[in-house]
Amino acid sequence: MLPWKRVLRPLAALLLASAATVVPVTTAQAAAAPSSGWNDYTCKPSAAHPRPVVLVHGTFANSVDNWLGLAPYLVNRGYCVFSLDYGQLPGVSFLHGLGPIDKSAEQLDDFVDKVLAATGAAEADLVGHSQGGMMPRYYLKFLGGAAEVNALVGIAPSNHGTTLGGLTELLKYFPEAADLLSTATPALADQVAGSAFLTKLNAGGDTVPGVRYTVIATKYDEVVTPYRSQFLSGTNVRNVLIQDLCAVDLSEHAAIGLLDRIAFHEVTNALDPAHATPTTCLSVVG
Repeated sequence: MLPWKRVLRPLAALLLASAATVVPVTTAQAAAAPSSGWNDYTCKPSAAHPRPVVLVHGTFANSVDNWLGLAPYLVNRGYCVFSLDYGQLPGVSFLHGLGPIDKSAEQLDDFVDKVLAATGAAEADLVGHSQGGMMPRYYLKFLGGAAEVNALVGIAPSNHGTTLGGLTELLKYFPEAADLLSTATPALADQVAGSAFLTKLNAGGDTVPGVRYTVIATKYDEVVTPYRSQFLSGTNVRNVLIQDLCAVDLSEHAAIGLLDRIAFHEVTNALDPAHATPTTCLSVVG
């Protein structure tokens, strides 16, 4: 059994590394968020952008690092923008999105209530990266979020789980590795294709009435695989492959959420479809 045991922790480490999207936030970066224009609870939505935007980070990320690109991009376009930390584990600093996803959805519910109370808006729009594009669907479906949310935009979301390029297929041969993932990082176990969490989430359909859904994916995604598993089915759904808009866009899982201004332009189109403009390779300078 010793050779088998030696492979368990490297396999778990590989799964963890594959899901990581950002480096740890520094104290200076954490302090920068309000001064950079987001998480400003005095912000009041304008007539042009009447709903606050809540940004939902991905696995191993946090409320600052995941949004150093998109948050200022939206603030500069007149949106009230907010971001939360969720899924914290005891003793783990700065790296979040690791706890049970249903409990993380409860944190999102509380945060949206806080944002709506501060801004006076009736509804919010949600934009999430990776787990952050999928987790809000639990809030919408099971926690009453559909009454508080106008639109959900998922950037490389793990809507139907991931095989991590087939790596999770190995878990059936290493049950101790699966137990380690479930115990140490429940959110990773919840995002494995076919998990009990995802089975519950997707039973009866991907969407709920009254919410607009947009999925923005890249064919070079190496974390949420296969990439088409990110797409949703149902009414009020728009699935976007970024390479259909700009064939030379080489963004993979992390880059599409962190710095891809072509994807950012498509986010603004999803937030304000009445004033959408064509997204092309030139949108990188927009």
